[in-house]
Amino acid sequence: MSGTQDENLGLRLLKKGQKGVVHAVFSRLGLIVVLLVLQVLVLFGMFWRFKEFLPHLFGSTVVFTAAIVLYLLNSSLDATAKNTWLIVIMMMPVFGALLYWYTQSEIGHRAVMKRLSQLREEAKDQIVLSDQVLKALEEADPGAASLARYIHRSGCCPVYDCTEVTYFPIGEKKWEEMLLQLEQAEHFIFLEYFIVDEGLMWGKVLEILAKKAAQGVDVRVMYDGTCEFSTLPHDYPKRLQKLGIKCKIFAPAAPFISTHYNYRDHRKILVIDGHTAFNGGVNLADEYINHIVKYGHWKDAAVMLKGEAVKSFTLMFLQMWGIDEREPEFSRFVDVPVLRKPEAAGWVIPYGDCPLDGNRVGERVYMDILNRAKRYVHVMSPYLILDGEMETALKFAAERGVEVSLILPGIPDKAAPYALAKTHYPSLLASGVRIFEYTPGFVHAKVFVSDDREAVVGTINLDYRSLYHHFECATYLYRTNCIPEIEEDFEKTLQKCRRVTKETVRREKWTRKLAGFVLKTIAPLM
Repeated sequence: MSGTQDENLGLRLLKKGQKGVVHAVFSRLGLIVVLLVLQVLVLFGMFWRFKEFLPHLFGSTVVFTAAIVLYLLNSSLDATAKNTWLIVIMMMPVFGALLYWYTQSEIGHRAVMKRLSQLREEAKDQIVLSDQVLKALEEADPGAASLARYIHRSGCCPVYDCTEVTYFPIGEKKWEEMLLQLEQAEHFIFLEYFIVDEGLMWGKVLEILAKKAAQGVDVRVMYDGTCEFSTLPHDYPKRLQKLGIKCKIFAPAAPFISTHYNYRDHRKILVIDGHTAFNGGVNLADEYINHIVKYGHWKDAAVMLKGEAVKSFTLMFLQMWGIDEREPEFSRFVDVPVLRKPEAAGWVIPYGDCPLDGNRVGERVYMDILNRAKRYVHVMSPYLILDGEMETALKFAAERGVEVSLILPGIPDKAAPYALAKTHYPSLLASGVRIFEYTPGFVHAKVFVSDDREAVVGTINLDYRSLYHHFECATYLYRTNCIPEIEEDFEKTLQKCRRVTKETVRREKWTRKLAGFVLKTIAPLM
C-alpha cells in the first residue's frame, strides 16, 4: 500500500480534534490563570461592596494565609513544590488554597487509585524474580543489583537476563521494524500510546491491526484522553471496534471538576504475542518519523526487546487495561511461554512509574545512575524542568569529576518549557555540566547512558510532568550488546549540536529570560 493510500485509510477513520482554546481550558496553566483572574475579580468586588469592612477583611486574609503557610511548611511536599505553593498562596490566598486543595484532593481519580492499587497487589506475584539472575548481577555490579532490588520493590518489575535488545536511534527505524513485527503476530497485539494521530505512520499500523483482527488476533489499543481534544474524535473507540479492534481511552478529557488531567498515560508500549516489545519516546504520529516537519528534524529513540523481559511490559499494559475490568487477565497472557535468548548479553529491567503511589521511580533511577557514575553520564531529553533533588544530583556528579553532558532541543516545541529549561543553565554550567542544543531541530529522545555499562531508554522526561504527574515506563539496560550503540548515537548527535556557554546564556533574549524567571515560580504546576 502506498503512503498516500495509507493516509487515506487514516482519514476515513479519523478526523482532526480541536486545539487552541479547548487545550488551554483543560491545561494546568489554564486553570491557574482562570483562578487568578477569578480571585482578582472577586477581591475587587468584595472591596467595593464591603468598603467599610476592609480592615477586617485584610486581617482575616493575613491570618488565613499564615495558617496555610504553616500547613505547607509541615507537609510532605518536596522543597521546590513547597516554594511554588507558598508563592501561589501569597499571591491569591483564598483561591490559591482552593487550587491546592483541588490538586491534592484526588477528585476524579480516587476510584482509579483504588483499582490500580488492587491490580498491583494482584499482579505482584505474576512474575517471579529469579534469585539466580539477581545474584549474577550482584557479582557483576553490586550497585546495579541494589537498583534492581529497588525497582522490583516498587512494582512487579524483576531483572532479566537472556533478553535481546535492539536500539533504534531514530523514529523511522523503530517504525519500520514495528511494521515487520506486527505482520508476524499470531495471538495478541497490545498498544498503549500517549499520542495517536492520523497520517502515514498510524495509517499503515492501523491497516495491519485491522488485518490481524480479522484473522482472529486479539488486538487492543489504549491511548491517553488528551487525544480527544488534540488528535482524535471522542467516538474513536467505536470506530476501531468496527474493525474488530478493542480500544480504550485512559482518563478521557474532563473539565475542571476532575483532576484526571494531572495524571496522563505518557507510556509508549507495543507488545506482540508476549515475546516482542517496543518502548521509547516514539508516539504514533507522523512528526515522530519525520514524514512531516513541525520543529525541524525530530530526533527520537526506542528499543525492541525479545525474550522473557517482555513479560513485564505485558503486565504493565494489562494493569492499565484492567482498570475498568472486573477480572484481570494477567495469567492468560503473562504465562505465555517465551523463548530465552542465551546469546544475549547483560541484564534488562522494564519498569513503570505510577504517580499515585508516592514512589518517584523514574527520577530515582536517573539519580542512582548519576550517583554511581565514574566516568560519564550522557543524557538526551526534550525538557529540563528540574526539582531541587534532580538538579543537585546532576551538579554533584559533575563536581566530583564525572562528565555530565545534556543534549536538549535546538528548536523547541513549546515556548514555556524552553524558557524554563534555560533557567537551569547558569547553575548547571557553574558546576561543570556540559549542555548542548540540537541544531537541526527537536530532541524527543529520553536516554541516559553511563560508563559504557548501563543505560535507560523510555518515556521519562526530565520535567515535573514525567517525574511527578504521568504514568511512565522505561527499560533499564546493564551490559547489553546495544550499550555501545546508544553511546555512539549520543556522540553522533553531539556533532550536530551547538554548545551552551556562559556567554550564550548571557546573550539569550531578554524576553525568554523574563518568561523563564516568571514561570519558574509555578513550574511544578505546569
